[in-house]
Amino acid sequence: MTKRKAAVLVAGSWGTALATVLTDNGFEVMMWSRNEEQVREINEDHTNHKFFTDVTLPHAIRATTLMEDAVTGAELVLFAAPSSAMRQVAQQAAPYIEQDALCVHATKGFETGSLKRMTTVLAEELKTDPMKLIVISGPSHAEEVVKRQPTTVVVASACQQSAELAQDAFITPFFRVYTNPDVIGVEVAGAIKNIIALGAGLSDGLGFGDNAKAALLTRGLAEITRLGIAMGANPPTFAGLAGVGDLVVTCTSKHSRNWRAGSMLAEGLPLDEVLERMGMVVEGVRTTNAARELSSAYNVVMPITEQLFSVLFEGKPPRTAVEDLMGRGKTHEMEDIAAP
Repeated sequence: MTKRKAAVLVAGSWGTALATVLTDNGFEVMMWSRNEEQVREINEDHTNHKFFTDVTLPHAIRATTLMEDAVTGAELVLFAAPSSAMRQVAQQAAPYIEQDALCVHATKGFETGSLKRMTTVLAEELKTDPMKLIVISGPSHAEEVVKRQPTTVVVASACQQSAELAQDAFITPFFRVYTNPDVIGVEVAGAIKNIIALGAGLSDGLGFGDNAKAALLTRGLAEITRLGIAMGANPPTFAGLAGVGDLVVTCTSKHSRNWRAGSMLAEGLPLDEVLERMGMVVEGVRTTNAARELSSAYNVVMPITEQLFSVLFEGKPPRTAVEDLMGRGKTHEMEDIAAP
């Protein structure tokens, strides 16, 4: 039986983890990377040690530095590039994507400058109907997915048929997939929760307790919901896997890059040094800047985002930021969640 082909762009931690899911469903996966040594390692050693030190990859996963080889003939193309690289990767892939290929992205962030969501970026570069594009999101650390630990996610598309095709491509006995038509809500939730995770790392790093963490997650969810609704999202999305589910896992797990970065910032390390030590993209940093601009554009109050922006980019001491959050004027909880 001829196996189906999927392309995964790029060979980072999340792309690699989702590639293993696709192989479990009978796909031959071709991953694309600019790094020749990484390509050699995947093809010869069946490992990707930069991201997973103790994982052997399925032999059905191959890698290449040639975009044409990666994408040509693929019936599913998964974009897992950082938000800052999404447009460039899409430009390179566009000439080789089959007309009826399923295009899915797994990136949580906004484009710097334009503040566009990733489906918008892909629609522009692939010259395709944005209604058919799909986003996969939810509480899903790559470190657990690649080891086939039970995980549940959501695939969102305005086209129900596209969503169901993606659901079929990814669902396995350990990787459960729901569908959702609310692309805006899923993308906004996936992006903004990284900001709250930075705050959670700061809180833990400063030695605050469970009370502070619970308050941060709850009020963070209110910020996510307010911005999402203003941008056209469906409110129930934020109570689901892409909303509260992803928020909880990212703010409480040792696997969370954003949590780790926040914890380092609490130690007094400058942002540049934190990012250098991480050695991987910390989407929450860029997203904090983007979310601050979006909050202004949509006239949405986002106090946690505002304080984290000051810590990240204006040198504000984390403890002072917490004091300023706690000292805000009185308000009513339910009105505060619903109001801009």
